[in-house]
Amino acid sequence: MSAPSQPSVSSDLDYSRPMLGIGFKIASVSVFVAMSTLLKATDDIPVGQLVFFRSFFAIFSILFYLWWRGQLQGAFRTKEPASHVWRGLVGVSAMFCSFFALTKLPLPESVAINYASPLIAVMLSAVVLKEFVGIYRWSAVFVGLIGVLIVIWPRMSIFTTGQIGQEEAFGALAALTGAALAAVAMVLVRRLVKKERTSTIVIYFTLTSTVAGFLTLPFGWVMPNLHQLIMLICAGLAGGIAQILLTESYRHAPMSTIAPFEYTSMVLSLIIGFLIFGDIPTVTMLIGSAIVMMAGIFVILRERKLAIPPQKSNSPQTIP
Repeated sequence: MSAPSQPSVSSDLDYSRPMLGIGFKIASVSVFVAMSTLLKATDDIPVGQLVFFRSFFAIFSILFYLWWRGQLQGAFRTKEPASHVWRGLVGVSAMFCSFFALTKLPLPESVAINYASPLIAVMLSAVVLKEFVGIYRWSAVFVGLIGVLIVIWPRMSIFTTGQIGQEEAFGALAALTGAALAAVAMVLVRRLVKKERTSTIVIYFTLTSTVAGFLTLPFGWVMPNLHQLIMLICAGLAGGIAQILLTESYRHAPMSTIAPFEYTSMVLSLIIGFLIFGDIPTVTMLIGSAIVMMAGIFVILRERKLAIPPQKSNSPQTIP
């Protein structure tokens, strides 16, 4: 799941082929959903171990891509080591929360709650980065967060009725916490991209999350069987490939053009959740998800109308 990644800022941008950019975006979303499906299907693998495999094997895909693009040399050179540390700690915390939620909630529900991230990022942009946010976008954020509340409220009923499992309630809270942390990571990345190359940001985050996942080894890793091991490795490789596809998508179309296609992940997660995990979406989940998606699309279209630079568009993002 999902959590923030940034498009590559490069001199070879070519916005003359927007359909190609849209195609890369949809492919990226599809592979990210496949990654989440693989992680969820591993069953009983500790969250820290999921983070490690997701991050470690993604490194190979990312390094190959940087080599192919001729960007590998100097990718590790940085003038902002402390900023990378903070970005890494926040980002990996979001990943832990997101993966924990993924193990406790139906796939579509976990995806829907993650859509709160770009909405929270709008709020943080106004407060932290001092970006101007008008009444229309504030209204969209407010409506979108109501949609998130509609999605998670049935899970919170345990505190009043005890009708659902406690693990599901904690999963919903973890998903919302992960979305908030991912929004903070977006703000940190926005500051970093002013001084650092995107390849450097991605590499250091991937290394940070790999180390963080490995440090959980003493807290209860399990020996995966062959089937689980294959799924874990494929999930890591898929995460790296999805990041590459995402980066390529932003080379061929502005973020405001392709960002709405992030919401195809809801359709895919509903289909996969039903076919593979037997998840049947509730009416409240569908209503809340629709509200969040409409609010997010409104924010994107509003920013496009105001001609806000693409790198500042608050689209749903995925942790690299």
